[in-house]
Amino acid sequence: MTTALVTGASGGIGLEIARVLKADHDLVLVARSELRLHELAGELGGARVVALDLADAGAVARLVDAVPDVDVLVNNAGVGDFSPFAEADPEKLDTVVALNVAALTRLTRAYLPGMLRRGEGRVLNVASTAAFQPGPLMAVYYATKAYVLSFSEALAEETRGTGVTVTALCPGPTASGFQEGAAMEGSRLVKGRKLPTSASVAAFGVAAMRRGDVVAVPGLTNKLFASSIRFTPRGVVRRVVHRMQRADS
Repeated sequence: MTTALVTGASGGIGLEIARVLKADHDLVLVARSELRLHELAGELGGARVVALDLADAGAVARLVDAVPDVDVLVNNAGVGDFSPFAEADPEKLDTVVALNVAALTRLTRAYLPGMLRRGEGRVLNVASTAAFQPGPLMAVYYATKAYVLSFSEALAEETRGTGVTVTALCPGPTASGFQEGAAMEGSRLVKGRKLPTSASVAAFGVAAMRRGDVVAVPGLTNKLFASSIRFTPRGVVRRVVHRMQRADS
């Protein structure tokens, strides 16, 4: 059975992706919480657990030493921060970049060559609809997701015809626990809304990955919004997103 490694596997979309992949892969679950990972491994009937904070220096190297090769790489681990940039905690911003950009890039660089040598493999990078526009009040988070989308599309073209596929999953706001972690529960973007479940987003993303889709946006509203950005003046986009992100007074 092939091996699938899922980062950020202790909850939300990552956990649900792991549930979907368990049927036909040996799983490696990566997250900070060792206890939660072992609980999840038990629920799934067995999986390898690697407890690491991928934002820490050297964590990616330790993971690759422990798991030298995988057939499916799911880069799901990510974090956000909700505040005006000038008021944000610099250390928190460093963590956002280290986890959302640096760890994802290093893991892909570590595992992609083996996939190419074998002539098969899949990479699923979890981006966001945030990737399609700038995000006032979450400026760094939106910028990191734009990186993930651009990076994934470039690699998809580089690997075209090799048997290896790269997919960027771009969900909108999802009931995943992310909002609490980013302290954005009061944002108009999520407050009072019935959000899609992590399970539905995970199923959509894995299906898109298996088809070899390059960009996968779940939900008609999200698709329309992402497409409309191309035809909307940038100044208007910035102001609309800023207004949507603001907390109700």
